[in-house]
Amino acid sequence: MIASKLLSRTLLRCHSTAAAAIAYNSKNVPIDQTKLFINNEFVESVSGKRLEVINPSTGDLICDVAEADKADVDIAVAAARKAFTYGSPWRTMNASERGRLIYKWADAIERDIHYIAALETLDNGKPFNDSLHVDIPLVINTLRYFAGWADKIQGKTIPSDGSTFVYTRHEPVGVVGGITPWNFPLAMFAWKIAPILACGNTAVMKVAEQTPLTALTWLNLLRRLDSPKEFSMF
Repeated sequence: MIASKLLSRTLLRCHSTAAAAIAYNSKNVPIDQTKLFINNEFVESVSGKRLEVINPSTGDLICDVAEADKADVDIAVAAARKAFTYGSPWRTMNASERGRLIYKWADAIERDIHYIAALETLDNGKPFNDSLHVDIPLVINTLRYFAGWADKIQGKTIPSDGSTFVYTRHEPVGVVGGITPWNFPLAMFAWKIAPILACGNTAVMKVAEQTPLTALTWLNLLRRLDSPKEFSMF
């Protein structure tokens, strides 16, 4: 009886994966965004240059995306610094609200998990089953883990001799730069961006030029949330 139930669950999971794979294949996965994401907006690069994104399993061209260089990085860093200034929407946001936004980000990815997994497979070349059951759930779990930490970051009151009062206070450091590789595109993006934002920092992220598509799609989900205008810079 137990073996029968386990077999049924396995078959159900295989059927679900196969159905999702049929729904999305290399010819019909829509490409959500191909521009740079700066100051919560998608923009073309200053130079106008484009970078080809290749399907690693076939060698075919998937699309081309905006190619950033020094001028674009300078703009992104300036926007990130502005968003981090005292009195900005991001700096005045309650820690619990930061956590709520990151939770909503995770929920949006979970809602679109089959599409994002298909896009990850198209862009990266790994099996769809791995993207659907390993990589993207890892992204969701990472976001939810750090979302829970957002309002639990606190300092300490330290006993000391004499009439002194000693304490520590944990504060965001400012603009944080991150670089992610091609082998776990969205998972490693989450490992970096989730703690950066949960702690109240702003970010400038450089994703692998071989696999930029899921990060751009993910950022588009962020843009659709009720986040401040200067919520994030990538």
